[in-house]
Amino acid sequence: MEALVVRRLGDPTLPPGGDDSPFEAVSGGQPVPELSSPTSVRVRVAATSLNFATFLQVQGKYQERPPLPFVPGSDYAGVVDAVGPGVRRFRPGDRVCSLASVGSFAEFIVTEEKALFAVPDGCDMVAAGALPVAFGTSHLALAHRAQLKSGQVLLVLGAAGGVGVSAVQIGKVSGAIVIAVARGIEKLQYLKSIGADHVIDSSKENVIESAKSFLKARGLKGVDVLYDPVGGKLTQDSLKLLNWGAHILLIGFASGDVPVIRANIALIKNWTIHGLYWGSYLIHRPAVLIDSLNELLSWLSKGLITVQISHTYRLPEAHLAFAALRDRKAVGKVMLVMGSSAKSRL
Repeated sequence: MEALVVRRLGDPTLPPGGDDSPFEAVSGGQPVPELSSPTSVRVRVAATSLNFATFLQVQGKYQERPPLPFVPGSDYAGVVDAVGPGVRRFRPGDRVCSLASVGSFAEFIVTEEKALFAVPDGCDMVAAGALPVAFGTSHLALAHRAQLKSGQVLLVLGAAGGVGVSAVQIGKVSGAIVIAVARGIEKLQYLKSIGADHVIDSSKENVIESAKSFLKARGLKGVDVLYDPVGGKLTQDSLKLLNWGAHILLIGFASGDVPVIRANIALIKNWTIHGLYWGSYLIHRPAVLIDSLNELLSWLSKGLITVQISHTYRLPEAHLAFAALRDRKAVGKVMLVMGSSAKSRL
């Protein structure tokens, strides 16, 4: 089978097989994984998602460092290829999606039955493969942790990225008033099209002044929930917009700068600060994660949410996909699609 193998840590934007690349050249020589238990399932991967965590993992900068060599990749969708004798919920040919700590940048992956989710009829498989991490992160953050309510004000930083787009949509499904911050007219137009009430171009506008002007025009006091996958100065500035009792959701630090939130200010303002490492729910609160993903798949099948696929690439083009992620060219998700028919979408 084809697979993208990390042979050493390094820059994932370098073409596979090069002297400096972390990846082996993609070929069909990797062995197809065998079923590992009576309740294991082998899935033929149709599409798999690129996430910022994977970008960091290939460089050795993520909090979890798998031993070398390894096949990277997290959330994916595909078709059941084979099942163990103890599997009851799935059979070959069923459409499924799931997430893994590693391993989805390959034609086949083996997982346990309990880790798989049925993809509802009518759902696009590429969209299903893009859903778990990005939308799962935002759903747990907004619905479970911050308990976002109708009429509250949600401020989304980095709103045109994979998690940002999902946060905007989940905010609107929840009935919130959404302020979305991104860079560039194309991204702002898209965010408007999915329901953002106010958009701010952080490359051209003063974020605080623009947000305050919008809030004043609507007769609103401030922001109730801050969704932050960016970090850095933008986080520090955004704190000026928060209401008493606001929730701060720390999703990641795409800027590379971890912000400092002063504890005395959080105390005075009665802020609640949430660290959100979505993958750890698999260990500590698996039932919460399972319920969350099932609800999201239901929303996807009903058209309440849509998954914006910004770029798709074939497995040998993974370095181009990582470059699109690094350069923030994406409006939505960057995906790897198995098979020779996949073409880049810009």
